[in-house]
Amino acid sequence: MEVLYPCCCGLDVHQGSVVACLSRVESGQRHKEVREFATHTTGLTALRDWLIAEQCTQAAMESTGVYWRMVYRRLAASMELFVVNAQHIKAVPGRKSDIRDAEWIVDLLQHGLLQKSYMPSGEQQELRDLTRLRATLVQDRARLVNRVHKVLEEAGIKLSSVISDSMGVSGQAIMYALAAGEHDPQRLAALAHASLRRKHDQLVTALQGDIQADQAFLLRELLGVITA
Repeated sequence: MEVLYPCCCGLDVHQGSVVACLSRVESGQRHKEVREFATHTTGLTALRDWLIAEQCTQAAMESTGVYWRMVYRRLAASMELFVVNAQHIKAVPGRKSDIRDAEWIVDLLQHGLLQKSYMPSGEQQELRDLTRLRATLVQDRARLVNRVHKVLEEAGIKLSSVISDSMGVSGQAIMYALAAGEHDPQRLAALAHASLRRKHDQLVTALQGDIQADQAFLLRELLGVITA
């Protein structure tokens, strides 16, 4: 089979280490060398320096998890990198059972059998990360707010039936007072702001619950996380 890249490397990336298999073809003879490096900055710098010294022009790795990203950033300026879908690598037939992952990756790379995955630009990746983080935080907050509603319902307090946004200014003021030990519906309802003051009687009725000490503690802790 034709060799496309005379000197290239297969990388098997893990959380704490990366196994590198360098394959070089000279005068029709193929030579392999396998080394293992730590994935901290010093280890990845040593990996990069070794590959540069060996005049490695291409390297490939699977795009599983997030561990490959640091390796990619450390090597991208020094050689052509192939970040490949793991399912694509598994789908290529002919692998022997005793061959290492790094060796199999370099075998496929050297003969042009790997297809690069789409790699977003640095700005695109940053935007992706921020968007995903925001979505996760919004979901986490929604779960916590639902937990707050559950605590109130278990205490017989029907705040959400009167206030559409229980995490607004009025809702928070009332819930913090509940968490601090205030049980009087009249005083709690008096904490409402603006237009909610017109619903004073409804609030008094909704706040006639029986919140226990453990529920007040849960409410205080949940509010602390949500409003942090």
